[in-house]
Amino acid sequence: MPAPLLFLLSGLTQYLGAAVAVRLFGALPPATVAWLRIAVSAVLLLGWARPWRRGPWDRRRLVTTAAFGVVLAAMNVSFYVAIAHLPLGTAVAIEFVGPVAVAAVTGSGWRERAAIAVAAVGVVLLAGVSLHTGGSARVGLLAIGAAAAFWAGYIVLGRRVAGQASGLSGLAVGMTTGAVVLAPGFAGAAGPVLHDLRLAAAVLAVAVCSSVVPYGIEQVVLRRVSAATFAVLLALLPASAAVVGAVVLRQLPHLVDLVGLALVCGAIALTARREPPVVRAARNRTEAAADEGLG
Repeated sequence: MPAPLLFLLSGLTQYLGAAVAVRLFGALPPATVAWLRIAVSAVLLLGWARPWRRGPWDRRRLVTTAAFGVVLAAMNVSFYVAIAHLPLGTAVAIEFVGPVAVAAVTGSGWRERAAIAVAAVGVVLLAGVSLHTGGSARVGLLAIGAAAAFWAGYIVLGRRVAGQASGLSGLAVGMTTGAVVLAPGFAGAAGPVLHDLRLAAAVLAVAVCSSVVPYGIEQVVLRRVSAATFAVLLALLPASAAVVGAVVLRQLPHLVDLVGLALVCGAIALTARREPPVVRAARNRTEAAADEGLG
């Protein structure tokens, strides 16, 4: 299956899970749903990745992975609070300011600077439309702004964790840490899940669709494409979120929303840079050698 199609499937699966999560907000607080997603995903990933077999886990590796997991959990909680007050496509588009900002700050050249300017215009359009709906939207905007900041931290820490851990082991340990750290604030409200089989099944579906499946697919995509191509493919996520929001939640976008969404997607695409042929060939040789070693 081509990498773009895999990535589109990842985005549709991820935000289908978010759409199911929105349905749970009537029975559970959004932040509690987010914590349950992290906790259940952590259990599933621990059983899948078995990180204790990927040792040794020295202190530095544990600290970095733990910080990564807490940021990841906080990002998800902020995002779920946001989509309780904003349309799903709008929330996802604004959240993408995080990775665009990271690319603009850590990169160089006109692409990154143009990307941050284009993203700013897109956010103004999206936020301007949402503000007309009152105080609830302002809460959503604050939450999604926090989620964007956490996503930036997730990218920075995630690169370090990826360099220290193999496969999904770092993700499993990080998610477990995030779930444990946030448990005192959210576990107490999760009681209804223990007494309602349907609710428990829905939470499991959210965890699988929004975390386990997308992360597994992205691992496949990352082995096939360059970092630049992966950055361009990220632009498919806001589009897939808008599709899920329109079809499942009936949150039909207006013209201004579509323009803002297109600008944010364009900003993501601008952050992708082509690798020189020599660099790309060296990277391919390194990945091939790593594949042989894993085999």
